Amino acid sequence: MTIVLFIAGLVLLVAGAELLVRGASRLAAAFGMSPLVIGLTVVAFGTSAPEIAISVGASLNGQTDVAVGNVVGSNIFNVLFILGASALIVPLAVARQVIRQEVPVMIGASLLLLALILDGSLDRLDGTLLTLLVFAYLAFLVVQSRREAQAAADRAVRGAAPERKAQAAGLPLQVALIVGGLVALVFGARMLVEAAVDFARALGVSELVIGLTIVAAGTSLPEVAASITAALRGERDMAVGNVVGSNILNILACLGLASLVSPAPLAIAPSVLNFDIWVMLAAALACLPVLVTGREIARWEGAILVGYYLAYAAYLILAAQQHDALAAFSDIMLSFAIPLTIVTLVALAVRPGATRSLRR
Repeated sequence: MTIVLFIAGLVLLVAGAELLVRGASRLAAAFGMSPLVIGLTVVAFGTSAPEIAISVGASLNGQTDVAVGNVVGSNIFNVLFILGASALIVPLAVARQVIRQEVPVMIGASLLLLALILDGSLDRLDGTLLTLLVFAYLAFLVVQSRREAQAAADRAVRGAAPERKAQAAGLPLQVALIVGGLVALVFGARMLVEAAVDFARALGVSELVIGLTIVAAGTSLPEVAASITAALRGERDMAVGNVVGSNILNILACLGLASLVSPAPLAIAPSVLNFDIWVMLAAALACLPVLVTGREIARWEGAILVGYYLAYAAYLILAAQQHDALAAFSDIMLSFAIPLTIVTLVALAVRPGATRSLRR
């Protein structure tokens, strides 16, 4: 029965991603909004719905490790695995707005979360702050998009009006595609997570590790499906915007709402505070040099990102089992792999071509 649930969830995810990306791209054209903005708002919020549902439900049930681990693990998964896998399929061109605005916002949200959990918990005051910030961020994006659309309309020739009207005429179908895609994504992710958690519990894995890996990857599968589908359909801005927007919403909306509805402050596990939150922050910071090098995520950079996610997952598994290979694995990563990657990215980021590409 668990295997059937897993397969059914996977089918719903694939179908939902196709509907969501198709409807969102058409909606962008109808309203004159860029695919990037649609990816940062409609698609990102829709694909973050499973994370919101899981974190809020877990906090209500007192499973704070799952609530927090889900968000931290999802953000790590989104940057390292989803962006990496998408770039392996097709190099991802990155809009200047992502480099100059959205990635700094994601880094700022990550730093804010780190500051809020230094006392070992997230209370309702913290949740109120995070929730207010997500509304402010979404309102800013909408206002910014409308201004850009108005500026584009002022520059457009009158002959473009009939085409715009024809696009707007299909609005109900576009909305139906988006809603249908979101519903399929949410239910598909729910089935997959339930099946994956059953597998993990059968192996005796802790709730925190389940939240950081199985639940995080499961609830991020809508982002996987949506980003890869968007990349394959040529909507590469939407693929990147979906991941960055989802990470911002995961921190502000998921943990904000979870902290507000939780009967008690969300306790932060020492391992999250001492290790996982720093991995999440490092992944967010790594986006800057990766994106600045030519304003795209190349295939080799995608391979590095995926490799680091696999290394992170391997570390969690080894640590959970207290495996003898844990010490040697940690030494290799800290003394060789990570320093070599940092040197490579810094060298590429400071090259003259990278600076010119950011200015264009």
